[in-house]
Amino acid sequence: MTAATAWDAGRFDAKVGPKRILFGRMYEDAEIERAAFGPGGRVFCIASAGCIALSLCDRHEVVACDINPAQLAYAERRIAGGAIEVGAAEKVMAFGRRLMPLAGWSPDAVRVFLSLEDTEEQVVFWRDHLDTWRFRSGFDALMSVTGLRAVYAPEFLAFLPRRFGAVLRARMERCWAHHPNATNPHARALLLGETAERTAPPREASSIGLVLADAASYLESAPPRSFHAFTLSNILDGAAASYRARLFAAVRRAAAPDAVAVLRSFGEPAGPMAANQAERDRSMLWGIVDVRRAAEL
Repeated sequence: MTAATAWDAGRFDAKVGPKRILFGRMYEDAEIERAAFGPGGRVFCIASAGCIALSLCDRHEVVACDINPAQLAYAERRIAGGAIEVGAAEKVMAFGRRLMPLAGWSPDAVRVFLSLEDTEEQVVFWRDHLDTWRFRSGFDALMSVTGLRAVYAPEFLAFLPRRFGAVLRARMERCWAHHPNATNPHARALLLGETAERTAPPREASSIGLVLADAASYLESAPPRSFHAFTLSNILDGAAASYRARLFAAVRRAAAPDAVAVLRSFGEPAGPMAANQAERDRSMLWGIVDVRRAAEL
């Protein structure tokens, strides 16, 4: 059955070519999952760069699935203790960081900002020193649909809100207002491209199961009621409506009673959404972090 998802190409662009490592790290705060999933039980996750699987394997049996063989092979290297590699997403972000001096950002100012612990002070510093008109103009142009077309296939853009640059800037300020920068590794990774020093994977990492498949196909073949939690990343960004329906049906079938699911999106909620925990995700990029019972999908 056709995957009906842009992720099947293994690339962000619309060109035909080899599948690539898209993510060298995951831009998702695993503390969301650790808080939502009770200890024990079997968890289905999207493999991506392996970060979520590694964060959960100390408390859960984890099955990590990915449709992209290049990405899955990289996740396997990470889980075995390999170093973080540069994926397509990191290359795009590195290009944006190279433009920071044009926005008036100095490395010293950014490092001072990232050392702050008081959220009110962070918002004031952001507005006074970093959220300049030059930054806003350049960032909004870079994050416009026109700018993003140079890198991303249309399927990865169709769900983005209008004036995405302004929306993303608001999400960043939301993060500064809620989470201390000094203890937020996601802020340092986004603004400086720095990640924490590599540590040995937990001993439980060797038990992570790796599966090459699209998520819906794998879950359709899994025994009913065999998973106690699901973390689905943002795999529905770029997927057809038919795939969304198929995935949700597969999750409900594979879900044990009271199983919880986490689903992220770069899109904005269509309306009030009580289950949205986006402001709690320290990676700050998401418009939706939907945390709910799997039976409600």
